[in-house]
Amino acid sequence: MDNLDYGIIGNCRSAALISKTGNIEWCCLPEFDSPSIFAKLLDEEIGGSFEINVDSSYVITQKYEPFTTILITSFKSGENHFEIHDFMPRYRKEGKKYHAPPELVRYFKLISGAPKFSVHYNPKLEYAVGKTESFIKKDFVASLTHDVKFDTIFLYTSFDKKTIINSGEITLKEDGYILVGYNEKLLLPTTDRAYLDLQNTKVYWLNWSNLTPTYKKFNKEISRSALTLKLLSYDKTGAVLAAATTSLPETIGEVRNWDYRFCWIRDASMVIKVVSELGHKNVAKRYLQFIIDLIPDKAEKLQIMYGINKEKKLTEVTLEHLAGYKGSKPVRIGNAAYHQKQNDIYGILMDVIYEQMAKFSVDIENGEDLWAITKGIVWIVSNNWKDADKGIWEFRTEDRHFTFSKVLCWTALDRAIKVAEMLGKKHKIEKWEPIRAEIWQDIYDNAWNEEIGAYTQSYGSKELDASVLLMESYGCVKAKDERYISTVHAIGKELNNDGLLYRYKNEDDFGLPSSSFTVCTFWYINSLFKIGERKKALEYFERLLSYSNHLGLFSEDIDFKTKRLLGNFPQAYSHLALIECAINFSKKESEDQILENLRD
Repeated sequence: MDNLDYGIIGNCRSAALISKTGNIEWCCLPEFDSPSIFAKLLDEEIGGSFEINVDSSYVITQKYEPFTTILITSFKSGENHFEIHDFMPRYRKEGKKYHAPPELVRYFKLISGAPKFSVHYNPKLEYAVGKTESFIKKDFVASLTHDVKFDTIFLYTSFDKKTIINSGEITLKEDGYILVGYNEKLLLPTTDRAYLDLQNTKVYWLNWSNLTPTYKKFNKEISRSALTLKLLSYDKTGAVLAAATTSLPETIGEVRNWDYRFCWIRDASMVIKVVSELGHKNVAKRYLQFIIDLIPDKAEKLQIMYGINKEKKLTEVTLEHLAGYKGSKPVRIGNAAYHQKQNDIYGILMDVIYEQMAKFSVDIENGEDLWAITKGIVWIVSNNWKDADKGIWEFRTEDRHFTFSKVLCWTALDRAIKVAEMLGKKHKIEKWEPIRAEIWQDIYDNAWNEEIGAYTQSYGSKELDASVLLMESYGCVKAKDERYISTVHAIGKELNNDGLLYRYKNEDDFGLPSSSFTVCTFWYINSLFKIGERKKALEYFERLLSYSNHLGLFSEDIDFKTKRLLGNFPQAYSHLALIECAINFSKKESEDQILENLRD
């Protein structure tokens, strides 16, 4: 497979990636960050997969059931036609919390004829370390490993178990199912129960999607992106993952391969802001509780990232036995970046807290906790904003005075002052306003490079950086500010490569970046839109949308030359920025239509 042509299914507990030919090539159970049971994505030889094989006469197509995360792969050869409806169950049980077991279901739906297929079921537990053996039992197939540690998964099916294990040919005469779960089932599955799970899950996602507003333009893209962001949320704690995978390289054959199955405060807070603007307030409430739970000590500094179960230690380990995606080693689990100091996270989190308190006023659940966190954030930022840090892009060597970090320190004070205004805390406003003004003046004086005609990556630098485009989004500068307009044009000239943007072009810890960071192109499009170059922005946006995979999904990066997707997948950052752009264009079209009607 030359592109990341995968669909994602999930149930806000875990997820699986399914190729456009219907093969499961990545899945971790029981949770997102558990060891993989299928990892062909990271090693085609030993990673393990769950494949559906048909002869060459079959035409295979794939789509999502509209407004759901149920993935339908169609296999058709003449009159012989069947579909696989892949999903992870998620729905509310009577009077209970959501039913989201650690399992995936493949529902085989007979459309016509007598189609034939075979199954290649090859689980490799614990990241394929050691041997996984499968045993046929009376009610299920058990696959287990005990080389590193003991682990098992269970397969239930309406088909003959021996035929599946031996990859024998199956003729589909009626609907059937295969269920792969982490736990042994107490109530034996049947085809009828699998069908009921499918329908209940479908209803859940349709109801969830129904809360998302309908937009005049790009509604399909907004809906798919919103569903993808929901799939990257972990219901149990409120954490939001950066992506569902680990070690998919930013560039084939290079070493920028990281584990993204964690909750970065920055990424997650940006996701929450967008998703709550779409009307999904429960996701926001759970995430704010996640933050509250992480900060029991008022003076405790936030890490830049946490495990999805609130783990604070994310030791980075290399899995030497795996070949890596397209041979791109190393394969990493854990992420050493959790040690880093990044001052921007406080502003981004404070922005979310302000948005939620503005929407739900002081009646918001845990309002007092959030006010305590607000005061703590101001205390930390006030004492640290003058310090250098690692910045948004997590440079692993020297600390610098990154412009984006300073802008977000300003944002932290600005939003804290707004919260204080809502709560009538006059003495705090008087105390905090001078600090906000001091940070703004510092940015104005030191981040601007007269020679370049732009706000640059860091103080005293000549290098440009796409993150600086967010100065306007956070309200640090106005869209009509001459300096900002000049910065947008300078970044477009220097970082643009055939319609796609570099994050930056200066050398970092691993050399020169050689692929486009997708979110940066969305930021640039938004900036063009804001400064009034809307036609150009729309052209860039429609071109960028054409680079998504066949299901409208984006990863972290795009190759400049081939336009293939690279990096971890699907990427929350990319989809939240897509939504922001799409909403801007949709709102503008609606406004233009209103004006046109008034003229008529």
